[in-house]
Amino acid sequence: MRILTSLLLALSLLSAPALAVQPDEILEDPVLEERARELSKDLRCVVCQNENIDSSHAGVARDLRILVRERLVAGDSDQEVLDFVVARYGDYVLFNPPFKPATYALWIGPFAVMGLGLLGVVIMLARRPRKIDAQAVALSEDEERAVAAMLAEDGKEGPKG
Repeated sequence: MRILTSLLLALSLLSAPALAVQPDEILEDPVLEERARELSKDLRCVVCQNENIDSSHAGVARDLRILVRERLVAGDSDQEVLDFVVARYGDYVLFNPPFKPATYALWIGPFAVMGLGLLGVVIMLARRPRKIDAQAVALSEDEERAVAAMLAEDGKEGPKG
């Protein structure tokens, strides 16, 4: 029973979020540390791109975590910290960048690509050959007689060698 309990405990530890924050980065003031963690959720690691800076093990993410904590200790508000980081790394460092001319591609790009893909599908379907209506291509009686006459002449001549 103890082995099963130990195994379940080990598995539950694996399911916890893997944070890359090192013990030497953690602030002594729990209020400031909580603010730093909240700010870190909004900041993207510029190397990993899919992770926030608390989850990333990249050196740049560590630098950003330290920078955020230094700014908070210096007395900056949350917005001032974000503004400082954006001034250094650009809007791309934010998981939710503002909608402005410099970030139009980030906001509109996915919809434009999807629209172009949809347009391509519509064009492909429009150019696809349609089923042929048997009534529309039926031969008239005169045409059928002419075809029968041609076939009869071909049968009389035999194979040419």
